Amino acid sequence: MIDITEQNFQTEVIEASLSTPVLIDFWAPWCGPCKVIGPLLEKLELDYAGAFKLVKVNADEEQQLSGAFGVRSIPTCILMIAGKPVDGFAGALPEGQLRAFLDKHLPSPDELAAKSETEEAQELLAEGDTGAALDKLAEALAMNPANDDARYGYIRLLIGANLLEEAQAALAPKLVEIPLALRFSALAQWLEAMKFAATDARANWTMEQFDALIALNKRDFDTRYAKSRVLMARGEWTAAMDELLEIVLRDKKWNDEAARKTMVAMLELLTPPTPKASPDAAKAAGGIEIAGKPLTQEDPQAELVSSYRRKLSMMLN
Repeated sequence: MIDITEQNFQTEVIEASLSTPVLIDFWAPWCGPCKVIGPLLEKLELDYAGAFKLVKVNADEEQQLSGAFGVRSIPTCILMIAGKPVDGFAGALPEGQLRAFLDKHLPSPDELAAKSETEEAQELLAEGDTGAALDKLAEALAMNPANDDARYGYIRLLIGANLLEEAQAALAPKLVEIPLALRFSALAQWLEAMKFAATDARANWTMEQFDALIALNKRDFDTRYAKSRVLMARGEWTAAMDELLEIVLRDKKWNDEAARKTMVAMLELLTPPTPKASPDAAKAAGGIEIAGKPLTQEDPQAELVSSYRRKLSMMLN
């Protein structure tokens, strides 16, 4: 439990809530109900073992913070997640209701463990240890099969390692969902391209062989599409998208819009992960703004994706 003032609000509440939910308890020394709920909240912080962080604000001494959150009576509790208030309550609730409130928003112990495994896998992948990252993601999925972030990362690594049967098995549960999430649809497209490159005779062609046929007939979309899938399987993404754009330019509807759908999938796969929220740019409700400059510079990968999105949009309009 930490006492919060205007001076440490940014660090202990806004920034902390970007990684762990923060429960703010607005109280005052003269408040009888505050003396009842305070020890209960401290007990729950221990019971939940890191699932949330408890902080306390003396409403008398920190009137600007109280006013910013619209606190009209005490005790009042506000739950902050990712720099923003998501829920709250007023009054001294019994322990059972407090647990119900927390359980509505906090991850379960299994979900926390799976999240930890996923984060460790990302670190291992950044270090170049793909095998260990795969093991971590497999453990995360075993603990929580509903962890879509772990499943996506796991399948993506499997495809990249050319473990196509394992990737197909891990992807299968998502393919029956309606609607199918875009990122899993993208994985399915990539997997199909990899399977095509592993089974179709044209996968052994040189690019010159593809181009010779296309030169004879610019509308030989089957050859163009085969070429794009081979390029996709080889990781030559921009060349593959250029070929797909040629198909879209000439016939948007060809083969049930296969070129457009494949290109949308590739753009999804190429899109850089969303960066974690920047503490400098965080803003709480009620007018408490944390000073800082947003990060506006776009990285080269994001610029590439943006440029091809624009090209596709222009050809579709």
